[in-house]
Amino acid sequence: MLLGNNSDSSALAWASGDEPVKSKSPIINYSRPLVHNFTLQHSKKIKSESFRKSIEEKLKTSGLAQELNVDEFIGLQILWGILFPIFLMFFNFALELGFPPPLIGFFGLLGFYFPHLYANEEKKKRNQSIQIDLPFFIDLLALSTEAGLDFVGAIQRIVEKAQDSVLAQELNTVLQDIRLGASRSDALKSLADRVDLSEIISFVAVVVDADQTGAPISKVLKDQAEQLRLERFVRAEKAGAQASQAIMLPLVLFIVPAVFIVVLAPVFLSFSGGG
Repeated sequence: MLLGNNSDSSALAWASGDEPVKSKSPIINYSRPLVHNFTLQHSKKIKSESFRKSIEEKLKTSGLAQELNVDEFIGLQILWGILFPIFLMFFNFALELGFPPPLIGFFGLLGFYFPHLYANEEKKKRNQSIQIDLPFFIDLLALSTEAGLDFVGAIQRIVEKAQDSVLAQELNTVLQDIRLGASRSDALKSLADRVDLSEIISFVAVVVDADQTGAPISKVLKDQAEQLRLERFVRAEKAGAQASQAIMLPLVLFIVPAVFIVVLAPVFLSFSGGG
């Protein structure tokens, strides 16, 4: 039997038959019925505003707000961090599996942090996709505005042509906010809040400043695209330098000893054999 406030339709969407957006993680999809049956009622009792606000922010910036809400996120933590270790302890005792208690505790910690790990990984993938697409999208915005389209019309044209792009989805949300009555600056600021990426924050600040000062939007967008390309080039150089440093560890631990063995082993065998 499901418990909870019936007015919270978003939290009880699955139970009421109105299934929410399917998660990209099969673990979450399989866990959702258990969460609604066993742990959702307990997660709703956690009233800490700061804690719930931090989870809400994490869901928003990782693009998971359509897949999970705050109560379900906490419910997953309770399910995998508390109930799963309890069941594991029961089966360990009943079936004499021989799992040591520290291992069960490790599974509990891993289960408790699994929703956070999943959200962080999704945010990383999402940010990488946006960083790749942003300079190209800004170029298209600059060309479209130079061709006579206004800024909103240029966004609309790009959204219509783009496919399977995280940035296009976010720009579509900007258009929806504007259609619902939000000003262009407010809709763009909401975009910066959702994405929480320095490049997007810079882009929004530049566009909002151009609106307020009356600067030509196409010129501003061109300069911004050039700046983003330079930053991407710097990131690539930094990643290359880190890769060359990271390869030193396996080189020293595995390759160099193998070379010494191949070179010196015959000499050592020759001396040890008296030859």
